[in-house]
Amino acid sequence: MIVKKEALIMSIYQFQVRLASGKEYSLEKYQGKALMIVNTASKCGLRGQFKELEALYQQYKDDGFVVLGFPSNQFHQELTDGQQAKESCQLNYGVTFPIHELIAVNGTDTDPLFTYLKEQQPGVLTKDIKWNFTKFLVDKTGTVVNRYGPKTSPLEAAPMIEKLLHD
Repeated sequence: MIVKKEALIMSIYQFQVRLASGKEYSLEKYQGKALMIVNTASKCGLRGQFKELEALYQQYKDDGFVVLGFPSNQFHQELTDGQQAKESCQLNYGVTFPIHELIAVNGTDTDPLFTYLKEQQPGVLTKDIKWNFTKFLVDKTGTVVNRYGPKTSPLEAAPMIEKLLHD
């Protein structure tokens, strides 16, 4: 019997990701922390959510919460690479949470992390990411516990984040 490698993945900790700087690391680094993983775009009309994401990060980071931004040009609203996106986020929105390299969130080139996230928390009608700023909430054990749509304010996740941090 042939088993797909993805079927063996039990948490996000088995994924390797790359920061905008090019440095690769394992998400295992965040074991024991709650995470919000977001596909971002610095030219998107929803880019004001960067400030809300940063506010959540600042409010809860000392309690073990991390926001991870993954720029994507899937919807043609991002700069040419992750480093430019990171610099734009820092300069325009004061972002201090980790920003990663540019990735694809849909289609044949979908980043493996986002394939996994979509399998764990499919959207309404389809697993595909419909737009920038789709947010996935991950508990301290690496389980994907919720998905928030692009138009949902990150601040609406605060009660769930508090629950994850204090359970």
